Amino acid sequence: MRSSNPILSRRGFSRIDARGAEAARPRSVGLSAGAQWPGDHPGSPYAGFDDPGPAEDVSAGSTPMTLDDVVVRTAASLGTVALAAVLSWTLLPVDETGVARSYAIAVGCALVAFVLSLVQTSRRSPSPALILGYAAFEGVFVGVLSEVTSTYIAPGVVVQAVLGTLTVFAGVLIAYRMRWIRVTARFSGFVLAAATGFVLLTVADLLFSAFGGGNGLGFDSGGLGIAFGVVGIVLGACFLALDFRQVEDAVADGAPREEAWLAAFGLTLTLVWIYLEVLRVLTLLRGDD
Repeated sequence: MRSSNPILSRRGFSRIDARGAEAARPRSVGLSAGAQWPGDHPGSPYAGFDDPGPAEDVSAGSTPMTLDDVVVRTAASLGTVALAAVLSWTLLPVDETGVARSYAIAVGCALVAFVLSLVQTSRRSPSPALILGYAAFEGVFVGVLSEVTSTYIAPGVVVQAVLGTLTVFAGVLIAYRMRWIRVTARFSGFVLAAATGFVLLTVADLLFSAFGGGNGLGFDSGGLGIAFGVVGIVLGACFLALDFRQVEDAVADGAPREEAWLAAFGLTLTLVWIYLEVLRVLTLLRGDD
């Protein structure tokens, strides 16, 4: 299937006609028929969705997912994050008497967003309501954090963080399309292991800061904090590559259209992660000036 989006379009995706018959079996870009990257998984979880079956089963099946479906749903999810962030920036006070209250609201929304993301992750099928709910609550957290940072710590840093996030996205997309990044099973395992360690260190830092006093493990200041943030950005870029591969496999294997919400959820999680890490690094760099 061919996307009308000039950036995300993939050559080689065929279209299932109105009768349910395949015009041509779709293949992943850069792979020969039936080939896989070295060390890759034995097969996509979506494999078989586009296999032609009995006429009555085909006609009753769901419409296959396209790249345009992913683009539209990702835009809806990220748009919800942005809208909630703008509303929280506008409506929640950040003066000296309102910062604590705004932070409390932001932390509460972050916890709700985390719970919704866990619920969605545990489901066998994507739920648009859960995904958009996560995006809304996460947007409030991002908006409050961004406004407080821009108002009291580093004026103008939010615009730089947004541009930095877009730059990372564009760079990973180009590298993935050019096959400079090869998403294999080994690559996936390494990224997941590194991300687990990163999250555990972040939690430990928060616990030390909350109960041990001081600056925790030192990840919020100085060169160590900047290095930790850079590692977070690199991990986010790796997760983007995993997201791109998931989308490519889903479209190539004829996944149902509703799976586009799952791809949008993954991309939203990753881009929010990257934005927060870019914001951290830029804030620390501005503080060292």
